[in-house]
Amino acid sequence: MKKVAVIMGSDSDLPVVSKAVAELKAYGVPYECHVMSAHRTPALASEFAASAKDKGFGVIICAAGMAAHLAGVIAGHTTLPVIGIPCKSSNLDGLDALLATVMMPSGIPVATVAIDGAKNAAILAIQILALSDEGLAVKLEAAKQDMIDGVIAKDKALQEKLENI
Repeated sequence: MKKVAVIMGSDSDLPVVSKAVAELKAYGVPYECHVMSAHRTPALASEFAASAKDKGFGVIICAAGMAAHLAGVIAGHTTLPVIGIPCKSSNLDGLDALLATVMMPSGIPVATVAIDGAKNAAILAIQILALSDEGLAVKLEAAKQDMIDGVIAKDKALQEKLENI
């Protein structure tokens, strides 16, 4: 199975990124987690991205706040799918990071999830890997069915409450 790289622009992004890590663990997806900066360690970030495919990675998740150029820098140095997590900051509540992550030039795509949307970033990475891994595909189908069953159960409970009003 291919690994997922989870790259944070700062260790202060760990509370957000931990949700992606938890989801990857729940699905049994191997991962590595690192701190790299598009601005403070650009050579390290570009070297990691350029060698990621050869090191067994299938997807790269990047979390960054404020200027949030990390996902774009990584995407510019690899052909692997890159998923950006814009992180909320105190300045503009993450809007700056969202725009920096989603507004990529033609030819350098970054799939972008919601501000602090680490769980969805992990699920998207898992969906990408599941295209060539039937075991992951089965786990995803089961998770979708669990969500469906949960909504149906909540609707049933609601209907019962409404009968008693």
